[in-house]
Amino acid sequence: MNLRQYLFLIPFVLPFYLKAQPASQLNAAEIKQGLEGLNVTGSVLYIAAHPDDENTRLLAYLAKEKKVRTGYLSLTRGDGGQNLIGNEQGELLGLIRTQELLAARRTDGAEQFFTRANDFGFSKTPEESFKIWDKAKILADVVWVIRKFQPDVIITRFPEDGRAGHGHHSGSAILAREAFVAAADPKQFPEQLAFVKPWQAKRIVWNTFNFGGLNTTADDQLKIDVGLYNALLGKSYGEIAADSRSNHKSQGFGSAKQRGSSIEYFTAIAGDPAKKDLFEGLDFTLNRYPGTKEIQQLVAAINREYQVSNPGASVPKLLKLRQMVKDKYFKHDLLDQLILACSGIWLEAAALSPAYALNDSIPVKIQAIARAGNDFPYPVLVEEERTGASMALVPNQLVVLDRKVFGSASQITQPYWLEKKHDQGSYNVDDLSLIGLPENPAIVNAVFRVKIGDQVIARKTPVIYKFTDPVRGEIYQPLVIAPPVTANFQENAFLFNGKESKTITVALKSFQDGVSGTLTADLPSGWVMSPEQLDFKFSKKGAQEMLTFKLSPGAHAKPGDIVLNVNVNGKTFHQGLRVLSYDHIPLQTLFPLASAKIDETDLKFAGKKIGYIAGAGDLIPESLKQIGFEVTQLSAQEVLNSNLSGFDAIVTGVRLYNISNQINEMQPKLLKYVENGGVLLLQYNVNSPLKLSNIGPYPFRLANERVTEEDADVDLLAPNHPSLNYPNKISQKDFEGWVQERGLYFAVDADPKYTPILGMHDTGDTERTGSLLVANYGKGKYVYTSLSFFRQLPAGVTGAYRLFINLLSNKK
Repeated sequence: MNLRQYLFLIPFVLPFYLKAQPASQLNAAEIKQGLEGLNVTGSVLYIAAHPDDENTRLLAYLAKEKKVRTGYLSLTRGDGGQNLIGNEQGELLGLIRTQELLAARRTDGAEQFFTRANDFGFSKTPEESFKIWDKAKILADVVWVIRKFQPDVIITRFPEDGRAGHGHHSGSAILAREAFVAAADPKQFPEQLAFVKPWQAKRIVWNTFNFGGLNTTADDQLKIDVGLYNALLGKSYGEIAADSRSNHKSQGFGSAKQRGSSIEYFTAIAGDPAKKDLFEGLDFTLNRYPGTKEIQQLVAAINREYQVSNPGASVPKLLKLRQMVKDKYFKHDLLDQLILACSGIWLEAAALSPAYALNDSIPVKIQAIARAGNDFPYPVLVEEERTGASMALVPNQLVVLDRKVFGSASQITQPYWLEKKHDQGSYNVDDLSLIGLPENPAIVNAVFRVKIGDQVIARKTPVIYKFTDPVRGEIYQPLVIAPPVTANFQENAFLFNGKESKTITVALKSFQDGVSGTLTADLPSGWVMSPEQLDFKFSKKGAQEMLTFKLSPGAHAKPGDIVLNVNVNGKTFHQGLRVLSYDHIPLQTLFPLASAKIDETDLKFAGKKIGYIAGAGDLIPESLKQIGFEVTQLSAQEVLNSNLSGFDAIVTGVRLYNISNQINEMQPKLLKYVENGGVLLLQYNVNSPLKLSNIGPYPFRLANERVTEEDADVDLLAPNHPSLNYPNKISQKDFEGWVQERGLYFAVDADPKYTPILGMHDTGDTERTGSLLVANYGKGKYVYTSLSFFRQLPAGVTGAYRLFINLLSNKK
């Protein structure tokens, strides 16, 4: 029987999701950890609302000490949060935070899951969250994950009431409790039962906490000391947890490593209550299954006889174990990984280019090596299905097969939750099998069949791209499958002042050799594009070209979206290109709809020279430039050492006073600029930590107060103030169409020298008057605003532009 025929007798077991990560090999300590886990059968699912909500110390303890299968279900991808490392917002930030969570899970050993819920921003109540999310839809997702993951114990991070501090937090606890019951009820979401069975977890508990000034722990609660030290890994679970949590870099969650005893507390929510142990009444060994005595004895012998300096000596008994275990309860995938690791087998399939167009053939380099010792008792034969590559491995001799050609890919590498336009509250995903997954299964995979002795292990490995950076060394990237040509606007929104025309620039990029076509656009009613069609032709893959056209609003132009059409070989594509490149996550490439919002309004200006000091990251400079401002980016040294009097106004980026180590030196210079007649506008900062206590010329304090309803009524508290009248007359209409929120981290306890301009509040809340403070200082004007202009301007909200222009203007 040849190898190909033999494979059909071997079950091909895949993990719950495939990780598009570079090939890696377990070290001897990690192998031992895995061997000890072969006799463990239990599972625990932790549920919360956002990336960084999870208790990484507890996850690490469960996964690496108790060795139970551990999962974290985050309802959202953190799309509505803040970004301390760049200017990405919304779904782009969600993509970054997804990868940060996956990096955290690779550190603490848990698995990662999501629902379709979109983080639409801060929510004060679970009722608001459920209204926007569509509670039934997200509950179905939680039930789906529970039925697939089959946890014995479910743990929530938050309580169901106001102590959770966020409507999403308390909502996650409510959904977890309801899903605990619904997952076991075949009448609930019966469409899922074609793929999964009802599942009843033993218990659901709340992991109580003591942070943020709130202590929900008590001595009579169930307790676990998770501050143990893992000698195999050379780290305590507090140290592993800090490494895991520090992956949340976009949120500034770098964490100090904790050592020594650390107690976690739990209180019962539903199910069989535990009195002394979280796993009370559960047998997490193979004893929970009948007829496993011999299997357990063999697993015990493998662990007892394991040689750290010679893992290959364990392979004969591991292969014997593999023949004995046939039932679904056993960790087949882990066993196969351990056999390959003990055999020193490393496999990789790397494409020769980082990206290919749809339906292009993909040449790859296949590499394989077996690094067990010369005394390894088995010959090793490797075949790769798609290329037909066959390799007999000699100990410690790398085999390289270059330019083996795969077939083509017929699907673009787009994050599955971004393939369709989504609602405010949730993403639209039709394929039930994808729901819950943190990222797409790889589109292009190598399928290796490794024959060791008389057994064959099949491994599905994503094809990657790698290169060597002169500074960072060998870099791995996910392989990209792209449309033949992408088209990008330079802005997400274009605002036209009256009936003016704008020259619109579109950047085209080719992902294919010898491609040509035309560019057209679908326009809202009343808009005129000239010329209506542009031709393009690329000889080489990777080439780029800039095309321009005039866009004008007609007499009855309506606001809407302009959508680009890239016509190639009789097919039309509508994709742009966006690449997110950060050192701490894999390169992220996505193809959003090639569209931009267009609208016209009446804008009046009083001075156009703006200085901008970058904070944590926003798109305010780009937004101001596209309506005609001259924006100069100012470094700290330029602020300190240059003459600022030539600027009509200076704007500080979001959170500048939270992150800048030089703001103490810059502040006197900025206030002197105001005193001499300039305008200084501070965008929002969080209340803690601030780099200096007084951020204005007169005292005020920042508080964690906000208005989250983007359509909340706005009161014009100072209707005659220049900020509402010069150079643009501001009315209630200017507060229509805002996105996500009104503002955050409002000012309180302000000195009477400040004029509060606006009042607003969420439904049922008291009025907040600290969203916009203006004070005269010397000859100039100081503005502090917690209004979320950093969201509104890039989204093309016309009224936000008109108000922002007023704040930059100083009526002499």
